[in-house]
Amino acid sequence: MNRFSVLKQIKSHVVMGAVIFGAALSVSAQTPASPAAPAKPAAEAKAAAPEASKTGAMGVQSANIFSIAPDANTDPKYADQNNGERGKVQPGNNAPMWRQVGAGANGYSSLPASEAPEAGNLIQPFVQYPGSKLTTAGEAWRQVRNNWIIPYGGSLLLIVILAIALFYYGKGTMKLHGAETGRKIERFTPLERAAHWTNAITFVLLAISGVVIAFGKYFILPIVGSALFGWLTYFLKNVHNFAGPLFAVSLIIVFFTFLKDNWPSKEDITWLLKGGGMFSGQEVASHRFNAGEKVVFWLGVLGLGVIVVASGLVLDKLIPGLIYERGTMQIANMIHGVATILMMGMFLGHIYMGTIGMQGAYSAMRTGYVDETWAKEHHELWYNDIKAGKIPAQRSPEAVAHGGPASTSASA
Repeated sequence: MNRFSVLKQIKSHVVMGAVIFGAALSVSAQTPASPAAPAKPAAEAKAAAPEASKTGAMGVQSANIFSIAPDANTDPKYADQNNGERGKVQPGNNAPMWRQVGAGANGYSSLPASEAPEAGNLIQPFVQYPGSKLTTAGEAWRQVRNNWIIPYGGSLLLIVILAIALFYYGKGTMKLHGAETGRKIERFTPLERAAHWTNAITFVLLAISGVVIAFGKYFILPIVGSALFGWLTYFLKNVHNFAGPLFAVSLIIVFFTFLKDNWPSKEDITWLLKGGGMFSGQEVASHRFNAGEKVVFWLGVLGLGVIVVASGLVLDKLIPGLIYERGTMQIANMIHGVATILMMGMFLGHIYMGTIGMQGAYSAMRTGYVDETWAKEHHELWYNDIKAGKIPAQRSPEAVAHGGPASTSASA
């Protein structure tokens, strides 16, 4: 087929389409118009307008539960209706169901009770913790944490830090009054130092991470922003959870390692009455550990330490056989918060005296040795027992084998 035949066929198709279109137009023009519907009166049209709006393009409209049965609440048994009975007179009014949920009713849950004992409970029952109103347990916990633990705990830590700063500004580092002799006494064995440093490092990790998690949104979040603060708290949360069990183990080792020399003695009363001589400038005789160190040992390491570790293990869900309900976790969280803040406040003073507060104190824990002058001035009774032969000057096997450290001056 040549191109002339193709053009001829296209032309015939166009002509046929035009004829059909013209015929259709003529038929439409000859069709008589349908008679106009009689106009409705204006009043009738106005009355029908709201009805039309109700059944407009929006489809099914929602019902007002109080318009369905506006006098339903006049029934004497209205307040005692269950959710099914209320649904008959006021469909959609689920007040009875939510009233039961608010009262702590348990619903059905397919989760095993051993793994999720409160899976069917949405809202905890009413309780009143110390410092909270009588309200649901979750809200009571929030009130105690936000109204008491956070503001007063943060204030306590700031007061302790400020007091230490003022004391250091006024007194400075406690220097030795006499000249160093160069003769060393072993104050801490390698085992004692390892236990102490493990406990100290984990404590610092827990303290820093805990402070950031509890107070960080007040002084870090406005500076770094929510994205970086979220990553920071997530990282520190994991540090906190892993350092906690290590701190617990090291705390037990520290307790039994230093127990022998921390028993109270009658000389401790004199030390406490004179404030350790920190304000008078006159040293008060003491044994290997003075009364202040013994207070930290018994109240900080043992007392607060046991509370902090026990509540932390509950929060980590590491205690076998314990049912971990929300109420249990809330109580553990409040106890943990109070105990850790008190422990940090107490240990801040201990850290100060062990670092910049006293010349030679940090060197003693770092190297294990102190000069005889240091021992005589700060722990005279301990020094006298060593000179009398009651306590060996070198206690670790390594020190005895090598005759103690070289006779050099102790670092400040």
